[in-house]
Amino acid sequence: MNDLARQVIYNTISLITIIDPIAGAATMLSLLPAAATDRKETARIAWRASVTVLIASVITVLFGDVIFEVFGISLKSVEAIGGVVLLLVSIDMIQGKMEPSTRHSQAETDEALAKEDISIIPLGIPMLFGPGLIATLIVFKSRYASMEQRGMLFLSILIAVATVYLALRFAEYIYKLLGVTGLRITNRLVGLIVGAIAIQFIVAGIKGLWM
Repeated sequence: MNDLARQVIYNTISLITIIDPIAGAATMLSLLPAAATDRKETARIAWRASVTVLIASVITVLFGDVIFEVFGISLKSVEAIGGVVLLLVSIDMIQGKMEPSTRHSQAETDEALAKEDISIIPLGIPMLFGPGLIATLIVFKSRYASMEQRGMLFLSILIAVATVYLALRFAEYIYKLLGVTGLRITNRLVGLIVGAIAIQFIVAGIKGLWM
């Protein structure tokens, strides 16, 4: 297996675990009124939320680091604070929380319950596309200098977004298959992976700033 293939696998797994589409599917079901859980409506929400994540991710990769450069902020600082955010998310997930507090506030959840269309806000942003994903994408971009490597990053984003779409599209079936206990166990396992990625980010960021 060559380096580019390893990069795609690592990036894809990292992005999927950080987005956590299984938890996103459970959250979507909890926000939808019973009358809106028909297949066509679920498919529409899944598509719009997935496209939102895709567009936001591409914009972040293309222009996210420019914002920090304007303010003179080192990308290693972004890597370190991104690791802290991911660590907080992972702690919530390991504790069994399906909706980590770092992704959205209670006010945003209340607003979602009052909206007819939750696909873009708050499901797409900030529940699926949150601060942890923003930091991760900027860090990944900073690690890859060649166009070929960055092309592989966009491929990883596409695969991750496709996974998000499938999870949301078939959210009801996933919920029936796993149940509440299964969802929480899955969420805890994903939390461990996110925590490991977070520690890597923190160590690399601090090391880079120190050097």
